[in-house]
Amino acid sequence: FLNNKLDLAQAESVADIIDASTGEAARCAMRSLQGEFSAAIHALVQALTDLRMLVEATLDFPEEETNFLQHANAYGKLAAIQMQLERVLTSARQGSLLREGLHVVLVGQPNVGKSSLMNRLAGEEVAIVTEVPGTTRDAIRQSIELEGVPLHLIDTAGLRETADAVEKIGIARTRTAIDKADLVLLLLDARAGASSEDRAILASLPAGLPLISVFNKIDLLNESPQLKGGEGQIEIHLSAKTGAGMELLRQKLLETIGWQPHATGEGLFMARQRHLRALTEAQEHLRGAAAVGEKGEQLELLAEELRLAQLALTTITGE
Repeated sequence: FLNNKLDLAQAESVADIIDASTGEAARCAMRSLQGEFSAAIHALVQALTDLRMLVEATLDFPEEETNFLQHANAYGKLAAIQMQLERVLTSARQGSLLREGLHVVLVGQPNVGKSSLMNRLAGEEVAIVTEVPGTTRDAIRQSIELEGVPLHLIDTAGLRETADAVEKIGIARTRTAIDKADLVLLLLDARAGASSEDRAILASLPAGLPLISVFNKIDLLNESPQLKGGEGQIEIHLSAKTGAGMELLRQKLLETIGWQPHATGEGLFMARQRHLRALTEAQEHLRGAAAVGEKGEQLELLAEELRLAQLALTTITGE
């Protein structure tokens, strides 16, 4: 990096290759190391530079600015840059999932099958399963891989009123895990349906946190696995004990976090949070530029929005 052999995004990808927890993540990091992410950023910066030259050339000749920009198709070029940036941002978000993984927390009342579901997803006995409510006292963590995406599962203590001092600590840690979660699996007993206690747990979850309601123990009802509801109201009926319905859950997990299964590493960029922030900031400035152009306001404002968008993009490569 110091000798200009790698830019900042490429240098960071060296660490990403070392830290990659799945094969897909390693391949995605290698693409960034080879400069594909940087090339996409450079293409955006070059397009912005060309557009800025057109806009800023008119600042000294305000009486000719409208016709000049129309003849040069400046706003058409701006729209094309916005579309190009949207594609890069989509790829970067997918790559970020491969790099960071998702934290999925299992919550619910005691004895609804959280530990059984954890074991079934992990493919091994990582949590103790008994008929005694409150067996899980502390959060149990296990990382798994779904289609190359790392998922960090956290099995938590059942949420209920208790006088047990140790269980109270476990429940407090459950609340902490929920606050840091990317997705919550709310487990319910399919035999009883959603009780008042379950509704209380649902109401206590942070607003806007992605949620999948899992109705477990359908094997005791002789029911078949099923998926109900739409966006924001997803219900999956399954049996953690027999494994029936687990494939439905796995696919819905990936869909809920925004993973596109067809994008198996091809065209994805190993993006960090700072990259996503910079891309989003550039996107906002381009929207601001388009709004100024539509209103026909002073071109100085348009030029400044384009400059700020370019500045945000160049922080990615360290320029």
